[in-house]
Amino acid sequence: MIPASIALARILKQEGTEFLFCFPTTEIIEAAAIEGIRVITCRTERTVTHMADAYTRVHNGKRIGVCAVQAGPGTESAFVGFAQAFADSSPILMVTDAAKRNRVGLPSLSDTVGNYRGVTKWADTINAPDRVASMASRAFTKLRNGRRRPVLLELPGDVADEQIDETKLRYVPARSYASAADGKDISRAIELLLKARKPMFYVGQGVLWAEAAPELREFAELVNVPVMTTNLAKSVFPEDHALSLGSAGAEVTGMNDHFLRESDLVFCLGASLTQSLAAIAIPRPKTIVHCTDDAGDLNTEYHLTEHAVIGDIKLVLRQLIDEARERGGRPDDGAAAEIAKLREAWLAQWMPKLTSDETPIGPYRVVWDLMNTIDRSRAIVTHDSGTPRSHLTPFYSAPLPRTFLGWGNAHQLGSSLPLIMGAKMAAPEKLAVAFMGDAAFGMSAMDLETAVRENIPVLAIVMNNSWMSTYSKRIPEATKRYKVGYMSANYTDVARGLGCQAERVDRPSEIVPALKRAIAATENGQPAVLEVMSKVEYSSSRFGATGP
Repeated sequence: MIPASIALARILKQEGTEFLFCFPTTEIIEAAAIEGIRVITCRTERTVTHMADAYTRVHNGKRIGVCAVQAGPGTESAFVGFAQAFADSSPILMVTDAAKRNRVGLPSLSDTVGNYRGVTKWADTINAPDRVASMASRAFTKLRNGRRRPVLLELPGDVADEQIDETKLRYVPARSYASAADGKDISRAIELLLKARKPMFYVGQGVLWAEAAPELREFAELVNVPVMTTNLAKSVFPEDHALSLGSAGAEVTGMNDHFLRESDLVFCLGASLTQSLAAIAIPRPKTIVHCTDDAGDLNTEYHLTEHAVIGDIKLVLRQLIDEARERGGRPDDGAAAEIAKLREAWLAQWMPKLTSDETPIGPYRVVWDLMNTIDRSRAIVTHDSGTPRSHLTPFYSAPLPRTFLGWGNAHQLGSSLPLIMGAKMAAPEKLAVAFMGDAAFGMSAMDLETAVRENIPVLAIVMNNSWMSTYSKRIPEATKRYKVGYMSANYTDVARGLGCQAERVDRPSEIVPALKRAIAATENGQPAVLEVMSKVEYSSSRFGATGP
């Protein structure tokens, strides 16, 4: 006989769970430790969920990030991380405790399942020990199939302690299922593509989750069509490829700006087409072909979609390739040469900022030096919300899938640090870099101690301009009277106090040497922080205004 909590921990191991990201306490934490799952204790419940999220994304959902917090205060604090995972369609599992069954419904108790239903695909309670296997199977089936979104399971303390006959515990790990599209829909989609004057691909993160990057590249090269990705999909197509337009969300490259205006057909692959900070709106009028695995994406933002294809995007891409090849492909219309000229012209506008020697240091100079110093094929880089996203995403060139982690509309300030920690846990062989501002650092810096304690050697680049530059223009009187948005500290000293290798950078010439020292520290197992004394930079590359 074994407790139900041990039974659940054994099931987690069968599902491939390596780590339990947690903040104490709940019964599953002790059970996981007994069963040999490494327990990672973080400083905040929000960090717990972010680490699970990034861990899942780097594994493309093949391994699910699992986290645990206590009911009530714990689940309430963790809510924001679940909201982000839900908004970005990332499948993570939370296991929490709950009131004993004879106290359910009392007004003094938090209704975790009810509170989480708006930010989960499914939330429910394991209300009897003999339901552990069936509820876990249902949870992982939902995590691995359909729209990817978080799941929450409650394991009440009295249920967790009840005994199960382990000889009767039967569990088979959940698997993913995929369906191809209707052949007539594929034929029509290719017909529209081949007759288009100036088509472009609009690629979403569904292609990343489906691990269909090879098929995407094959398709693009076969039909000679330029490729734009959303921020969430950034890295799925090599951004140094001749057909790459880069990413487009709130910020765009010059190449995307041009093709979004001039194209007559936008052929969407693995994107929901929900407009957000991570996914630019499609200018109208355009012919839109929408390829997605979720029919719920259709006719939401765009009510006049010309055609749709429903099916697993990896299988759909193979069908599209076969159909296009049978029809002879699409002739080279000079798209690659056009993209090269656009890229050259766009970068020429920004090169004075990307290579500036001004002090305080311009953030674009840091982006440029970072990109040209590290081995981008062996790194994972992510951004924080606000201006770090604006400065980094258009210019950083990601060469391989999941070498960049982009985030969406519910991306909370300060989340880049715990996210990159989770990414490092998933890919310990890679350099893991968070590009963040000073306000963001203040939100999550204490979890550098977690990184030190748990041997998670990440690199945080903190742009310290002592100012919340995103907001000051919107609140001029509050800024003038009460210095709203002004904040200052010595973050190098903070990081050192938490056990990190830390360095303050005041001059542009110091960026690359400091980067190399920080990278060396991470390679020796120590988290590192670079505090860059930077200027307030309002300019960004946006649709219709891609110059500085």
